Amino acid sequence: MLKGNTLRTYLQVLKHGPCELRDVQHAMDFSTASLASYHLNKLLEAGYVRQDRSNRYVASGEAVGDVLEGYSKVGSTILPQSAFFAVFISILIAYFAYQALEAPSFVPYLVVVAAGAALALWYETFRVWKKLAI
Repeated sequence: MLKGNTLRTYLQVLKHGPCELRDVQHAMDFSTASLASYHLNKLLEAGYVRQDRSNRYVASGEAVGDVLEGYSKVGSTILPQSAFFAVFISILIAYFAYQALEAPSFVPYLVVVAAGAALALWYETFRVWKKLAI
């Protein structure tokens, strides 16, 4: 399991595509190139990255699922999968709350169920997001 700067280095390579040692050093704000090389070599040995013909580092496609379990990559953004459900539930809550203005008899049920679902989803989203914090 990747942790700390090695995880951050992997995410950097994954998000920004093929990059050279100095690119990683500057992007990660490492003090020396040898520190970037250390983390990249750990990733190479574990099979999370590979080097292309130009000696640039590229994220290995097979390893993405291991590291990003519970996440989705949308463009260069990595989001917890529960974020999509949290947004969907939040929109539904807003819609039904608006509709409840015309039929106030079921408002208490709407509020309890909707708030519970939204809180659970947002909690899970932030918990997972924090685990991958970069």
